[in-house]
Amino acid sequence: MHLPSRRRLFLPFTPTPLALLFSLALLFSNVTFAQSAPPVIGTRAVMTTWSDPLEALGTLSAEESVTLSATVTEIVGEINFHDGEQVEEGQLLIRLEDAEEQAQLRASQALREERRNASDRASQLQERNLAARADVEDNRSRLRQADADIQAIEARLANYQIEAPFSGRVGFRNISVGALVTPGMDLVTLDKLDVMKLDFSVPEVFLGRLMPGLMLNATTAAFPDDIFSGEIATIGTRVDPVTRSVNVRAEFDNADGRLRPGMLMEVIVQQHVRDTIVIPEAAIEPSGDRHFVMLIQQRDGTTRLAQREVKIGERRNGEVEILEGLAADDLIVFHGLQLARDEQEARLIGIADDETGIRALLEADR
Repeated sequence: MHLPSRRRLFLPFTPTPLALLFSLALLFSNVTFAQSAPPVIGTRAVMTTWSDPLEALGTLSAEESVTLSATVTEIVGEINFHDGEQVEEGQLLIRLEDAEEQAQLRASQALREERRNASDRASQLQERNLAARADVEDNRSRLRQADADIQAIEARLANYQIEAPFSGRVGFRNISVGALVTPGMDLVTLDKLDVMKLDFSVPEVFLGRLMPGLMLNATTAAFPDDIFSGEIATIGTRVDPVTRSVNVRAEFDNADGRLRPGMLMEVIVQQHVRDTIVIPEAAIEPSGDRHFVMLIQQRDGTTRLAQREVKIGERRNGEVEILEGLAADDLIVFHGLQLARDEQEARLIGIADDETGIRALLEADR
């Protein structure tokens, strides 16, 4: 028994006017969105001086530094400085009691005067053949001995007067008048702070890049917002066989006296100094091992984008060095890369620089 087969009827679909209107509106909106000019913020490629930084830690020391002490045992008779005072070379800082030595000096001076008179009388008598030449020579010898004794006493007296060996700033004094001091006892520190020395070490692999006169910058926690500039003065003659590093000494001008001996400083040596093109790192579009920027071209009142491949160098603090592909003052997209396309017309909101940031431009465009 055969059942009759059922036939499927396909009726033609006729869209309603409402559906047709909705489809056209959707298509039109997509085309309009695709063709609308995306808003972008640009920035200029700038030519600036760059270098490859070499970072290290170093400790400051004064150009000249000494701790003054006594060489004799005696009582302090006079102190001629105040804590932290700037003193000049040769200035008397501390005088020890020297009454006994002064008395010996006066006695020796009197003895020298006596022997000089005796020598003069002997010379006069010898000229008249009334004295032997040997007596004249003996008197002159005794006079020279008296002079030598006076010089020895004066040398000992110098130990009782402690003077500044160079101009600098004294530290705290820990003694008072009447105190008994002994040889080797620390009396006061003296530092010459006009120029500071910074000692640090770098790996030996960088030895070929260092040379005296190379500029560097340094910062310290005491003045976190300030950068101190100096230059390499000396490079060590030996490489440490354990750490494989070489010692380097730099010098910093310290006319304002803010830097102090013992400070820890972070050093950045400016090696391989060069003039190069620099742009913000956010303006780079990476694609594999290639890098692109979106160039902004303004012609005949229109702004159009053009993708350009660039070769980059060092990256540093949100900036990147451009070796090839851009010239100074080229205008590129800094903000809005997500919607930017090659050969697309764009709407330039503004140009970001050191004075005007992205946020300010976006708020002004609202």
